[in-house]
Amino acid sequence: MLKVKYGVARCPSIEMGFDVCLMVKDVSKRFGDRAAVDGVSFKVHRGEIYGLLGPNGAGKTTLLSMIAGILEPDSGEISIDGLNALDPKTRGRVGYCPQEPIVYDNLTGLENMMFYAGLHGLSGGHVKRRCKELLDQMGLGEYAGRKVKTYSGGMKKRLSFAITLIGDPELLLLDEPTTGMDPRIRRSVWESILRLKEEGKTIILATHYMEEADELSDRVAIMDLGKIIAEGSPEDLKNRYGPKAVIDVELSKQATDPEAMVEEVKPYASEGRVMYRNDQLRVHVDDPDIVAPKIVSELVGMGVGLKTLKITTPTLEDVFLRLTGRRLIQG
Repeated sequence: MLKVKYGVARCPSIEMGFDVCLMVKDVSKRFGDRAAVDGVSFKVHRGEIYGLLGPNGAGKTTLLSMIAGILEPDSGEISIDGLNALDPKTRGRVGYCPQEPIVYDNLTGLENMMFYAGLHGLSGGHVKRRCKELLDQMGLGEYAGRKVKTYSGGMKKRLSFAITLIGDPELLLLDEPTTGMDPRIRRSVWESILRLKEEGKTIILATHYMEEADELSDRVAIMDLGKIIAEGSPEDLKNRYGPKAVIDVELSKQATDPEAMVEEVKPYASEGRVMYRNDQLRVHVDDPDIVAPKIVSELVGMGVGLKTLKITTPTLEDVFLRLTGRRLIQG
């Protein structure tokens, strides 16, 4: 059965025998003494959105740079449609949208698009129309004639995304495509990514936003310290590694002694997993109906003011915490 989110069908299990678009086998890359990517292997099937989820510094950008042929692996193999990723024949098949937009501030949005079209050997009136269409798709149509130096950071990222699509690549590599965007614009970019999937594009999405990986990805590889530590569909990962339930408590004011509060709650948590950040307490539990009143009693007894309490299902951040003992986004 197909899984559907936002009206878009998700790929069935990889066991269904989809064509392999990308093969990464035992790939490693070091910078000095640091292993940025350490023995990574995975396959991506045609028409799939494959998420790389991990914190900053996990190795996602280095891995994408090797798939794009920008960096050469120290060891291992990367093949795109059976060709080595460093083979010039793969260039037209891959579109790479880097984390930092590569756009020219003194050119307009449309001029940037036409410049990059020229690098693809494309020119003529139909190309200009295509560039305008892509800008419209990214919500930049009305800004096409403005210098990019007047664009916000989020607008530059969307322009960079549009540039990635000029050559109509089969494989898209998106590195943190929505970082710095407000929620409304982020959702519009998600819709663009899902439209590209509907068109048959294969997409690798590197992100540290667990909701983004959950909503968009057919499968997710969780990365940490250069390694893939878990892989599967979002639901599979949550079922395998997530807690049975999560209690979210919003405090009415900041806790005066957060560490003491966390220690008081830990005995009620599954494997002692309690997170506190920004007046939010998140507790992994096995039996929320029994544990929730006890947690409330402990907090009230400490003089902690409670605003709301919700019992929710686990997220991919809960999976990351279970696997690493750390939050996906620190702070």
